[in-house]
Amino acid sequence: MSLTLALWKAIHDRYQLVFATWDGGRVLQQERERLSALIWGRLDGAAEMPGGLAVSLPEACRLNDALTAQLRTKLALVHDATEQAARVRELRAQLERIRDQVALEPATSRDQAVARLAELMARLEAIGAKAERGGDVGGMLDPLEVDATTYERDLIVGNARRRDARSKVLSARELRADLEARAAALEKLAATCVATVDDAPRYAVPDVEALGPVPVTPGEIDGYLHQLDRVSQALELAQHKYADALAAHQQLVDLLDAYVAKARAQGVADRPDLVESERHAREVLARTPAPMTVARQLVATYQLWLQKETASR
Repeated sequence: MSLTLALWKAIHDRYQLVFATWDGGRVLQQERERLSALIWGRLDGAAEMPGGLAVSLPEACRLNDALTAQLRTKLALVHDATEQAARVRELRAQLERIRDQVALEPATSRDQAVARLAELMARLEAIGAKAERGGDVGGMLDPLEVDATTYERDLIVGNARRRDARSKVLSARELRADLEARAAALEKLAATCVATVDDAPRYAVPDVEALGPVPVTPGEIDGYLHQLDRVSQALELAQHKYADALAAHQQLVDLLDAYVAKARAQGVADRPDLVESERHAREVLARTPAPMTVARQLVATYQLWLQKETASR
């Protein structure tokens, strides 16, 4: 009952949005696209679906009909001939909905779904024939309604799961392509860093190809996405470390330039000690790779000479 009411509330809320969009007075391209998104997009309000799945508005309506029929069966106490005829008609309509869902099944499981639908239809035909002969079919309708409702629910949930899996497969393919491009760029960044500084970090660039092709089955795609996420984190960590090492080298060069500019502004840049100190610092910074520990000391030495020369003026 709780699930049925939650599903009805989600359908009602989405209907209000659809009606408001349609009844706005002008339904142009933008409004039609919004209507399509409201109808076929995920029904976020149906958060209590089995497995936490979100379904579209048409799927939610069919599922709500199935759940309502199941509740009606459980709450019914007395069945007369007219009510039994109505239940047979509802079962026929339900089996037609199931036929539409069976058509959405993948080729690998469609034969099994068709066989299950044929079995339900055969049971319904037998009930209809017995009812026409005047027999009491109340005891036969209850289990058929339960089986049909359960099967319709399973088909809807299975289709929603496959749609989620397809979305995850597309996301995995996009993420994999992005990781491959990032890995190639990181290899160049690492090579540049190793050639520039002698204390460059040593991080292995993850091999995206080692993960294998993107799986297409719902049971494997979640694990594959988790592996892609771990590779992305490893790439990000390595990129930051290599970029920081290169930035430290560039910061030393910029710092030395700033000291030289200050010396020129003070009129002491041509002093022999400053000239010699700058030459040594730039020679070390220009090496490939540059010994960063020595370079830091030489830039600090230039700063000390600058302080001495400016203080003696």
